[in-house]
Amino acid sequence: MATANVKIQAPAAGHSAPKSVSKATGSVVPLLTAKTSRKAAVGFRTIYILYIGIAAFALCVGLAIAAGAGASALTLAPGEDQPGATFHVNAFIDWLVIGGLAILLPYGIMADRQARITADIEARLPDFLRDVAEAGRFGMTLPEAIIVASKGRYGRLTDEIKRMASQLEWGVPVAHALTLFQERIDTPLTRRVVSIIIKANEAGGNVADVLTMVAHDTRETQLNEEQRKITMLTYLTVIYISFGVFLATIIIMATTFLPQMVTAGAGLQSSSASAAGAGVGISIQFIPAVFLAFLAAVIVHAVGDGMMAGVIHSGRISEGMMHGGIMLAVGWAFMRFVVPPVVLPS
Repeated sequence: MATANVKIQAPAAGHSAPKSVSKATGSVVPLLTAKTSRKAAVGFRTIYILYIGIAAFALCVGLAIAAGAGASALTLAPGEDQPGATFHVNAFIDWLVIGGLAILLPYGIMADRQARITADIEARLPDFLRDVAEAGRFGMTLPEAIIVASKGRYGRLTDEIKRMASQLEWGVPVAHALTLFQERIDTPLTRRVVSIIIKANEAGGNVADVLTMVAHDTRETQLNEEQRKITMLTYLTVIYISFGVFLATIIIMATTFLPQMVTAGAGLQSSSASAAGAGVGISIQFIPAVFLAFLAAVIVHAVGDGMMAGVIHSGRISEGMMHGGIMLAVGWAFMRFVVPPVVLPS
């Protein structure tokens, strides 16, 4: 059943601001005092997620130092370091990666969710402007046209439009109601559109024509942005494919080339030891360092390629953090649980 709002008599001096009462839920919704920005509330949560991630990274740095110094309880994959190693590099890197994931993934995912919500809200804004313009062509004033258009459905934008219409019904000036609407939504496109509408209404003339042009311009801007994202999606796919090829190259070398080097080096060392004089051999003690170089290269490529992919696709560093976190998690898990470590013969 649709929710209906019942008007309340204007309060006397000293009373609270007008409110609307929902018949369906009985909830009371403030009309004039709700200046809280939706984006500010979400942004508040998002920035604190980043702060928590930074604190988690600092904790993981301490755990990484302890694990590298030899705390066996903090070693995630025992036995990967060579016998007699004084510093456990693998355990140290593991905890650093976990700390990096604590920064990149939660903040990146939350910021990307916020950006998607903003895009959903802005996508319906041209429809609302077009409906207001059509109502204005029938001789209605701007407040009357907004009230009539508020009866439509505009997705996530519907509740805020209905709240603005309720404010106008209570006699709030249209410029102030639009400003409150812009403060609650608080997206770049909304700020630009509301500013144009307020200036056009103050200047007088045919506001309906202005709204029509603003709606058309807004829709064209959104279509251009969607077209750009579709074009950049190709580059995003190429970055992920190249990262996958890089991982495939590493596992081929780790399963075929490096073991053969260890075998050949051990054979040359044994033959040189049995023969008189010095022989030619391969220093296989440095081969495990090659595996660590692969791991470091995967981490650098994951974070760098992911950041670049997000910035190319949407122009936002937050999306780059999300892609960087995803590629870092995949690359680290691949190196830890798929690629076999190089172990020297005893």
